Amino acid sequence: QVQLVESGGGLVQAGGSLRLSCAASGLTFSNYAMAWFRQAAGKEREFVVVISRTGGGTNYVDPVKGRFTISRDNAKNTVYLQMNSLKPEDTAVYYCAASILGSTWNTQPSGYGYWGQGTQVTVSS
Repeated sequence: QVQLVESGGGLVQAGGSLRLSCAASGLTFSNYAMAWFRQAAGKEREFVVVISRTGGGTNYVDPVKGRFTISRDNAKNTVYLQMNSLKPEDTAVYYCAASILGSTWNTQPSGYGYWGQGTQVTVSS
C-alpha cells in the first residue's frame, strides 16, 4: 500500500519560510519523480515543482522560481519543499505526488499516480 504523508504546513507571515516534507512508503521511491502541487480555495490544483528520480533535474512553475527549492533524500524516502519569501498568494493546500514516468516535464495532475493527503499553508499579509 503506497502512502505519501506530508507535514510542515502552517501559518506564517508574508516574507517568512516553511519547509514541507513528504514521506513515502510502499513504493520504490527512487523509481519515481516527485512533485508538489497546490490548490487554493475555489481554484484548480496547480503544479508547483517536480524533481527527477535522482534529484538531478527539477522544473519549477514561474511564480515560485527563486523562492522555493525542492530536494529529495532517496535513502529516507522523503521529498522536501523549502519555501522562502512566502506571499499571501502562496496560501493553499500543498500536495506531494509521485509519478513512475520520471520526466520533469510532467506537470499535469493526471501524470501522477499517487498523492498525499495535503498540508495547509497559510500566509498572512
